[in-house]
Amino acid sequence: MNSSAPRATARLQLHAGFTLIDAARQVDYYASLGVSHLYLSPIFTAQPGSTHGYDVTDFATVHPALGGEPALRQLAAKLQAKQMGLVLDIVPNHMAASVNHNRWWRDVLENGRQSAYAAYFDIDWEVPDAALHNKLLLPILGQPFGAALEAGEISLHFAVEQGIFELHYFDTHLPVALHSYPSILREDPRHRFEAMASQFSQAAQYDAAKRLLSGNKFSGLLLEAFDSTTSSGQSRLHALLEQQHYRLAWWRTAADEINWRRFFEISELVGLRVEHDEVFEATHELVFRLYREGVIDGVRADHVDGLTDPAAYCRRVKQRLLSLAGERPPQVSKLPPYFVVEKILAENEDLRQDWQVEGTTGYEFMNDVAAVLHDPAGKAALSAQWETLSSSAAPFEDYEHAARVQILGENFCSERDSLVRYLHQLARLSPATQDFTHTMIGRALDAVLLHFPVYRTYLGPEGTPELDRVLLHDTLARARHTLRVPDRPVLAQLEEWLAGAAQADPLAEALRLRAIARFQQLSSPLAAKSVEDTAFYRYGRLLSRNEVGSKPDQFALDAETFHLRLAARAQAFPHAMLTTATHDHKRGADTRMRLAVLSEIPAAWGQALHTWQADIAARKTHDRGTPANVNPDAVDQSMLFQTLVGAWPLDLPATPGEADREAWFNLIQRVSAWQTKTLREAKRHSSWIVPNESYEAACAAMLQSLAQQFGQADSTLTKIGRLVHKIAAAGALNSLAQTALHLTAPGVPDIYQGTESWDFSLVDPDNRRPVDFAALSLALSAEPSWQEVLTHWRDGRIKQKLVHALLECRRAHADLFASGDYLPLQLDGAHAARALAFSRHHDGQTLVVVVSRLAAALLGVTDIDAEAAADTASDTAAAIPLVPPAAWHDTAVRLAAGSSGLIWHDALTGVSHSGSGALKLSALLRDLPVAVLVG
Repeated sequence: MNSSAPRATARLQLHAGFTLIDAARQVDYYASLGVSHLYLSPIFTAQPGSTHGYDVTDFATVHPALGGEPALRQLAAKLQAKQMGLVLDIVPNHMAASVNHNRWWRDVLENGRQSAYAAYFDIDWEVPDAALHNKLLLPILGQPFGAALEAGEISLHFAVEQGIFELHYFDTHLPVALHSYPSILREDPRHRFEAMASQFSQAAQYDAAKRLLSGNKFSGLLLEAFDSTTSSGQSRLHALLEQQHYRLAWWRTAADEINWRRFFEISELVGLRVEHDEVFEATHELVFRLYREGVIDGVRADHVDGLTDPAAYCRRVKQRLLSLAGERPPQVSKLPPYFVVEKILAENEDLRQDWQVEGTTGYEFMNDVAAVLHDPAGKAALSAQWETLSSSAAPFEDYEHAARVQILGENFCSERDSLVRYLHQLARLSPATQDFTHTMIGRALDAVLLHFPVYRTYLGPEGTPELDRVLLHDTLARARHTLRVPDRPVLAQLEEWLAGAAQADPLAEALRLRAIARFQQLSSPLAAKSVEDTAFYRYGRLLSRNEVGSKPDQFALDAETFHLRLAARAQAFPHAMLTTATHDHKRGADTRMRLAVLSEIPAAWGQALHTWQADIAARKTHDRGTPANVNPDAVDQSMLFQTLVGAWPLDLPATPGEADREAWFNLIQRVSAWQTKTLREAKRHSSWIVPNESYEAACAAMLQSLAQQFGQADSTLTKIGRLVHKIAAAGALNSLAQTALHLTAPGVPDIYQGTESWDFSLVDPDNRRPVDFAALSLALSAEPSWQEVLTHWRDGRIKQKLVHALLECRRAHADLFASGDYLPLQLDGAHAARALAFSRHHDGQTLVVVVSRLAAALLGVTDIDAEAAADTASDTAAAIPLVPPAAWHDTAVRLAAGSSGLIWHDALTGVSHSGSGALKLSALLRDLPVAVLVG
């Protein structure tokens, strides 16, 4: 490992079905593939059955279900033996709100504000609601409290081994506050526990009194007094619950009344206050120890935008890691720690350099590399088609705004009201603002939040960065036009409170800082839930542009802008992570690249879509199995068809035979899960909170009607399959171009598990399916020729071979890739717009990268029309994802000044090229759709 950062990482998702032991078994494979570091999902002890690890229950231990710390150390040792390292995903923002498994959370529930861990969590103990004063809302009931109590779902138990009382709600065992023990003990009809009950009256004797309980097996008579099946027992249970430090509530109350910060609106995850020293140390002790002992080499911080002060947090982590570097064992790398953050950047937003991180996890690159492979010429036609389908000419901005209105009003009511309350209290402290009412402040705040262009600002006690001052001012200027004139002074005051000078009055300053934190911790989840988890599922012009880190209104990216962005990152964050697939993506890297072909053939796509919708309508007329009077609308039909086109496996024929039955129905099953999630996330006809069973059934029936067409040569699904296979080679060409850019652009490429082969996955859980490592390892070890993998490109080995070859190139020229500058190269000739080229240069070494793009026309794909997509002709498609050399005509890449006379060796094929100032693409891209030349 020659550079100051990983050469390339491989992300692995750990869970009980794929443990640290399983990860260790793949070290040899990844070493052969060419990555330098494994990059693991969270390893901390998490909820039983956790499939992702972000629901942490104990930050001090490695999850036993993953193999525990011994397995982690064995993995690290095996990696070090291969000169490889380990990057760990850490979770500073939240942990599981688990009564049974999170001892910090349980202690807070038992002891309230007096708990040693009360300050660990972001809890508002002083809400106006008297029922929640000095309590926290616990919205875990499946039905309203009264109904749950009457149904006998809540019961009192005595845990003999622990010597404690518990309130059970199914499998959730809630603690009982010690101050309420006397009211339990005094219900004994024989009065046997009067003396013990009196001892609980004195706080100093709690521990002694609790010890008295140990070993006592309480008679059934005592617990019968709290029999949840009787009205008297229910009354006593209600009275007992009123004495607790929590208020049990129906889960639906959370949005309106929750008084503690969650991760987004997920009540199973509670926000942490890592800005407090004790919380920071308790949540990072294991991470720092593992780094100091040489087990890990870097970290990725999850969801830093959820923290009170991300900048201070990042600097603190980086400085601690640097301070520990000198204590690491001599046999491990002495290179600086690698530290990246999960952060979604908006259009024209840059990561702050004073955070002292290497960069983000790469969502912005994922957006740019996909956008530059979409054809801007298709925008108008696809937009017109979408307007017809949706019966609306609204731009994506309107979809986002509508989603923000809904999410703010339905999902984050309590968070919004808490922020308004802090601002209202602040207003009352000054004569100049004391007449600003709670409602006026709320209207002004809503206007700001609904127009906020980024996830959040980074305001705080250290002052207001100029970037944030300008951003906030511009946002308020836009919001001003949406407010009534009487409310506009409140908007101006909001700017002063959020971005102005500190308040002289200590109480006012404390309220101001609390309001700033709440504002920033609300704007971030509001943006995520409104855009990624709502508007993305409503707006469907072309689903390949609905991706995390993207905005669908940016249809495509021109080559010049793409180059400018990569050159800027090479200067500012040369070691930022680069990704094209993650455990959170909406669609896999190759799913997006196949759908991108539709931007090149918008007319053909529109005609095919019209044909298929007509088929559905005709079938609906004769299908008695479909729910009456319920029809999936054109938007949901279009999204379904795009999803089938994008996710269709390359080894599944358009007209499958009996041997393909399992693959056929596996596709339908995957798409069915996607469909249900899409309908509920969109919140148009259905939702997670109130599922519309009849509409969901109609959509499911539509999909099943397609599935039942198995083997029918003239079926709608077969027509879809034929279109897939006709554009598949063009999609694969896009994918190979994307792969080459991913592995040669400035930064550290991350390869999400299994995506070194074709990745036609959908949103989670589809993108977290098991990986067939045995097949991948066998394919890699076979070392097939380029001709073989190009001929059999559908099996995915061509992508794996390209990944392997480029990772070996990165290994051979580590300093060039780690520190080389970035220079766009000009293309000339007939098809200059259908390729992309740049060079990297460092210390006398030069690398030139050339990739094909927007090449569907050169592959003959534009010949597709509605009949070709719908008829029963042969399934034969374009032979290979390679532009015929002659089709490039005179297209050439112009080399940088000073490159004349150099001999260029293709790092992929080994072919040498020479030229005076320019190289023709007919020669460079003769054997592969990409070329990587070393001069």
